Amino acid sequence: MSELGTIDELPEEYVSSLTDLNLVPLWPSLRALLPYAKPARQTQPTIWKYNDTRPLLLQAGDLTPIEKAERRVLVLANPGLGLENVQATPTIYLGLQLIKPGETAPNHKHTPSAIRFVVEGEGGYTVVNGEKLPMEKGDLILTPPGLWHEHGHEGTDPVIWLDALDLPLIYNIEASYCLEGDSQQVSNKPDGSQTRFRRSGLLAYETMDRATADFPLARYPWKEVRTSLESYALDRDMGEAVQLAYVNPETGRECLPTLGFSALMLRPDEELNITRRSASSVFHVIEGAGCATIDGETLSFTESDTLAIPTHADVTVKNTSSDTPAFIFVVDDAPLQRKLGIYEEFND
Repeated sequence: MSELGTIDELPEEYVSSLTDLNLVPLWPSLRALLPYAKPARQTQPTIWKYNDTRPLLLQAGDLTPIEKAERRVLVLANPGLGLENVQATPTIYLGLQLIKPGETAPNHKHTPSAIRFVVEGEGGYTVVNGEKLPMEKGDLILTPPGLWHEHGHEGTDPVIWLDALDLPLIYNIEASYCLEGDSQQVSNKPDGSQTRFRRSGLLAYETMDRATADFPLARYPWKEVRTSLESYALDRDMGEAVQLAYVNPETGRECLPTLGFSALMLRPDEELNITRRSASSVFHVIEGAGCATIDGETLSFTESDTLAIPTHADVTVKNTSSDTPAFIFVVDDAPLQRKLGIYEEFND
């Protein structure tokens, strides 16, 4: 491989002439932009311990009323990307959001795709385009781009969920904005979309007479996902991934345009080597404890902890319990990469 010229080898007068015309020579930075074999990465393997974060989030509830916060969130920021950039990975934003009993997070819609994954508490709900969706631990709630959504709390204890958005992507293409709206009129029986897709392979008959909906299912209950994982595990040998993808039930494809979601089960004492992928990802621990080794760095996790995984990372994850399974919710940007035609898996 040839050695490329540097900026210092060019005459100052020449560089100054380029600068005056808003021009930059490519060759001195070519290898930084197009490194060989593997991308240059600033994302660091990072873990956010829930037991450390939770007290600070509850304190935020005392310090800042919802009226002054709109969304009361502590952002999980990756130090390698700069805390001021509020990125967990280059394409994924994460935040832990708190809503207290009796509070309402006002109605709005925005261009970034978003999900809510419930970490703790009962009595919370989200309204998406008039559909009221109860929020229970482990539930996945979609708030797709351009759809009205608001949150409320009818229970007695704090409710906390994990937000995941493609905000870094949408912000950096200068397309990120939101609109405020009046509170929505709830128009359905509670959890209507979920009951219409209760069984695999079965659809409400009337859906056969309309075009496929972009987002027909807004809530994926953890109770049903967990049961499905346990059943699937019976058909998988130890060391084979027990992992199920959340999909659009009418198409079988990813449920949001840029982000993918899945649930992973680790049986007692199971260690799993994750196929190296071009996508960045996030692990959120629903139940259990274990450790993840990411590019040689081992991070121990317990329930409700969250981890960031860079692109092209070598990952091994292990359940350290000998008698109980561990369950992990996974967010990745594979759908975006597939649409761009750059998604890869590496068997090395």
